[in-house]
Amino acid sequence: MIEQLIISDQEFLLFQRLIHKLAGINLADSKKVLLVGRLQRRLRERQLDSFGQYYRQLTSGQHPDEVQTMIDLLTTNETYFFRESRHFDFLRDEILPTRRPGGNVRIWSAASSSGEEAYSIAMLLAERLPHTPWEVFGSDISTQVLARARAGLYPLQRNEGIPEACLRKYCLQGAAAGPGNFLIAPKIRQQVRFAQVNLTQVIDPGIGSFEVIFLRNVMIYFDGETKRKVVANLLPRLLPGGYLLVGHSESLHGISDRLAQVRPTIYRKPE
Repeated sequence: MIEQLIISDQEFLLFQRLIHKLAGINLADSKKVLLVGRLQRRLRERQLDSFGQYYRQLTSGQHPDEVQTMIDLLTTNETYFFRESRHFDFLRDEILPTRRPGGNVRIWSAASSSGEEAYSIAMLLAERLPHTPWEVFGSDISTQVLARARAGLYPLQRNEGIPEACLRKYCLQGAAAGPGNFLIAPKIRQQVRFAQVNLTQVIDPGIGSFEVIFLRNVMIYFDGETKRKVVANLLPRLLPGGYLLVGHSESLHGISDRLAQVRPTIYRKPE
């Protein structure tokens, strides 16, 4: 049995500050065991004897790829297709029918993880807007999950929640996907673009503007100051009259007064 590495309180504090600086994540004191569990294999792969050695490598400025690896290992990426379905019902029944006709519909999945949310949005748009051009943009800070998202390949047991009609039209099985998997159809994948975005930093205007931004189940990892910064960074990219959706355990109360609450977890930017 491999002996578990030990992290001191001081070393853990250094990693808490580092992941907060890099990704805005507020790593609670109770997460020490999680950090050790996710990073100790990496330390052994790099033949390091302590978390202090690893921290010094990360902050030396000489290993930017390793910094990204550390972020990938520490970010949580729990997601599934059509998660929190009431938001998809609202998009289908309230947002899309009332939008002004014409133009390209653009929706941003701002914490897209391995792509399930972005592809869920895309399937809904394909169903509801067969004659309207649309695009889904998915972003995440983790390059590891973005690679999985671009591939669009998932284990068969992950298809729970996908409506039967969408399964038939937009999810491929058999030789295209390999045994035990399904593949998002090319006609969907080609209209979904993924890129790395750090929401805690100023966002490149080149990504364009959006009618709807899904910012779900990511602010729970941020402290109040970081939440305010993230929402302020997103607002310039949200069109007037556009909607911002947050997770069902999240709220913009005390975070931003620049959006009007339509329903709990659903906010709209004034026109």
